[in-house]
Amino acid sequence: MTEESTGEIYVSTDVEVDGPLPGLHSLLSIGAAAYDCTGLLLTTFSANLEPLPSATTDPNTMAWWAQQPEAWAACRLDPQPPGVVMHDYAQWLKQLPGPPVFVGYPAGFDFMFVYWYLLYFVGESPFARRALDVRTFAMAQLKKPYLAVSREQLPEHYRGETSHTHQPLDDALEQGTIFCKLLLENLQTQGGKR
Repeated sequence: MTEESTGEIYVSTDVEVDGPLPGLHSLLSIGAAAYDCTGLLLTTFSANLEPLPSATTDPNTMAWWAQQPEAWAACRLDPQPPGVVMHDYAQWLKQLPGPPVFVGYPAGFDFMFVYWYLLYFVGESPFARRALDVRTFAMAQLKKPYLAVSREQLPEHYRGETSHTHQPLDDALEQGTIFCKLLLENLQTQGGKR
């Protein structure tokens, strides 16, 4: 890294939900894996959340869940009140050794839920508005169109030994591995410059 390095920590985060809109639908499970700029896994966080009392479930999302019984069972194991989980998550983020940068695949969906829940239950987001989309980063690094860099289309050397299970911590580790490999390759290509 260069003198311009901020010591930022990349927090690969994945969520599972019961519909597409935070507040109207509920965040059911969250998993996060924090990495430093060398790709070293520092720590993880995971929790299941109780649904919001006033929220509804989306029929299309619930039909998808019906096809994922193992993942559904995992995300309903020992759910905690959302306020408790989000306060714990915010404290975990604040204890990281640098400013956290949200990393998602896709960031647009997962960050929307995490940001809403942090603001609603905690009153702030330790991420501020820092969110990085792995697919967009892959598009830029591989010089391919956005639609050509889904997980399945990435070259195998970017993927680790974890697989996409729809269990948030597993998926956060999977996308974190992909992101760190892209990041390190990008830094090597640029001669370590940012």
